[in-house]
Amino acid sequence: MGLAAVFPGQGSQSIGMLADLADAFPLVEETFREASEVLGYDLWRVCQEGPEEKLNATECTQPAMLAAGVAVWRVWRRQGGPEPDAMAGHSLGEYSALVCARSVRFADAVALVASRGRFMQDAVPMGQGAVAAVIGMADDDVDAACRAVEQDEVVRPVNFNAPGQVVLAGHAAAVARAIERARESGARRAVLLPLSVPVHSPLMEPAAERFRSRIEEVEFATPEVPVIANVGLEPHGSAESIRERLVRQLHSPVPWTATVRRLADFGIGEVLEPGPGRVLSGLNRRIDRGMKAHAVFDPPSLDAALRARSDG
Repeated sequence: MGLAAVFPGQGSQSIGMLADLADAFPLVEETFREASEVLGYDLWRVCQEGPEEKLNATECTQPAMLAAGVAVWRVWRRQGGPEPDAMAGHSLGEYSALVCARSVRFADAVALVASRGRFMQDAVPMGQGAVAAVIGMADDDVDAACRAVEQDEVVRPVNFNAPGQVVLAGHAAAVARAIERARESGARRAVLLPLSVPVHSPLMEPAAERFRSRIEEVEFATPEVPVIANVGLEPHGSAESIRERLVRQLHSPVPWTATVRRLADFGIGEVLEPGPGRVLSGLNRRIDRGMKAHAVFDPPSLDAALRARSDG
C-alpha cells in the first residue's frame, strides 16, 4: 500500500499552531527561524502570539503554512517516518510538497510565496472580492449557478474539495448572488468565508502575470519524489514546466477530489498530512473512504502515524 504526503494550504492556520510539537522538537522552531531570516520578521512569534489579522494576511499566511508543512515533514523524517511514494498539496501546499521533494530550496520558496501572497492581495482591492463555500450540490450545478448570476462580473467554482463541497470566488456582489442562487437550487449550505482574496478565479490573472516574472528568478529541479500538480494532475517534471504550472495555478481551480483519485491511480492507499489541522484528512475520507489518512501536527498524532506505518 503506497504512502503519499499531502500538504494543506491557506485556511488551516491558527494562533498557537504546532506549539506542542515545537515543545517536543526544536526542529520546528528552527524551521520557522529559517523562514524568519528570509522574511525579516519573527514568523514563529506571529504564529504563536498573533495578532490574528497579521497571521491571516495572505502574504504572511502563505509563508507560515509553508513553514508549518516543512517543519512537520522534517520532524516526521527525523523520527524515522518513511519517505512517501508521492506527494501533493492543496494550492499553496503544492509549494510545501516541492520543497519536501527537494525540487526547490526552502528559503527560495519562502520568499516566493510571500511575493505570491502580496501579488494576490494587490490584484483585487480590499472588499471587492469574496469567497464562499457551497455544500450539498453537484459540481456542475454549482458551476451553472455561478454562470447564471455572473452578469458583467466574475464568480466561478475555484476549489473542488470533495464530492458535494465546492468553494467559489469572484467579485463580492457576484458571489452574494451565487450564494442566493445556490440556496434556491437546493444547496444544504451556502456561506461566505472570511477571505477577501478571490483565490484561483480569473480575477487572479493580473497576480499571475506579476508572479511569472518573479518565479523566473527561482531555481527548480525535477522532484525526487513525484509531486502531482494541481494543474494537469500529472507529476511535475522540468523546471520550466513547474514554473508554468505554478503560474497557471494562481488563476485555475484546485481539483482536490480529482487529485486524491489520481493518487489512488498511483497505488496510494494511505496519506500523511503534515501541518496544522486535519482539513485534508477530513476531505480525503469523503473522497475515498478506503484511503487511510493521518494528520500530523502534535506529538500524539506523530506517534500514531509512526505506529500505523510500522504496524502496516
